[in-house]
Amino acid sequence: MSKPEDNKRKEQALHETTPRVGLTHGDFNGIGYEVILRCLADSRMLRLMTPVLYGSEAIYNYYRKRFTLDLPERLHRIHHADEAREGEINIVETDASGIDLHVTPGEPTRAAGLLAARALRDVAEDLVAGRLDGVVTAPIHKDMTTGSEFPFTGHTEFFASYFPDSHPLMLFTEPSGMHVALATIHEPLSAVPSLITREHLVASIVTLEQSLIRDFGIVKPRLVVMGLNPHAGENGLIGREEPEVIAPAIEEAWQRGIQVFGPVAPDGLWGSGSYRTFDGILAMYHDQGLIPFKLLAMDTGVNVTTGLPIVRTSPDHGTAYDIAGRGIADPHSFRSAIYTAIDIIASRRSYNRITADPLPTSIISDERRP
Repeated sequence: MSKPEDNKRKEQALHETTPRVGLTHGDFNGIGYEVILRCLADSRMLRLMTPVLYGSEAIYNYYRKRFTLDLPERLHRIHHADEAREGEINIVETDASGIDLHVTPGEPTRAAGLLAARALRDVAEDLVAGRLDGVVTAPIHKDMTTGSEFPFTGHTEFFASYFPDSHPLMLFTEPSGMHVALATIHEPLSAVPSLITREHLVASIVTLEQSLIRDFGIVKPRLVVMGLNPHAGENGLIGREEPEVIAPAIEEAWQRGIQVFGPVAPDGLWGSGSYRTFDGILAMYHDQGLIPFKLLAMDTGVNVTTGLPIVRTSPDHGTAYDIAGRGIADPHSFRSAIYTAIDIIASRRSYNRITADPLPTSIISDERRP
């Protein structure tokens, strides 16, 4: 074997064991750089992954100096993630042409939003090309980011645009094993009833079950679906969505072999603690699922975009402008997001190995039967 071929095989083997994980910098006036840099300042991180930062080395050094962090001044600059070096912090420098890189912690600016959007485009290109194993995204300010270069209301919608045949779900998880998915995401509350169709809910239930099996290693998940209306509609007295849409969707999923229950009243599910008896919870809309989740796991929760062929996670907090630049941002959630991404990458690899090339079923003809 020639030396280039040998080096290529070694690099492929390394890529299989030490995942390449992209880190997008988010809004550079928020706490994104602080939590990223505090995580990378722990040298043990480089044993778990090969990090690729998508952002600006100049802004990286601004925050490195501001918080006096023990990190290298010069990063390994690359054009694409497949050039990343193990044991180093790699960076894909985001195109800043036409952008004022003046950092003003705590202030939302269009410049910060535009650079965040371009970093996301860069990481998506590497993900789709298979150069990365996953990505952890720092928070963006949706109003400052959304525009002609980023016509999306959030990360989930952005990454889903690369896979139009997929059914993505925003799923939140935390270390004790709670998994909360949202049937609708960044939609006005007035639009939610029309978006909750039987077909959409069945697809959401299927995606949730598949994610819990493939991404979290739960062999036969128990799922529960919340109702839309107070008291889950009281058998149609307080709305018809439960008997006409949600319950039939649950029944169809059950007929497909999915262990799913509901619709249940959300206040009873959370208030009684019975949410602990389920592996996955499907909420009908954003605040129905995330208010209780964040009350229970604000510092440890992780956002996972599931239902896509790529791995994407993020912390469950926002840009936190009120504390940006003050050196008090807690990196715990971002660190958890990194760990979750690494765990999902490993779980998918294991699942793919187990399910690949199953043994063929032998068919015995009638002539050979005893």
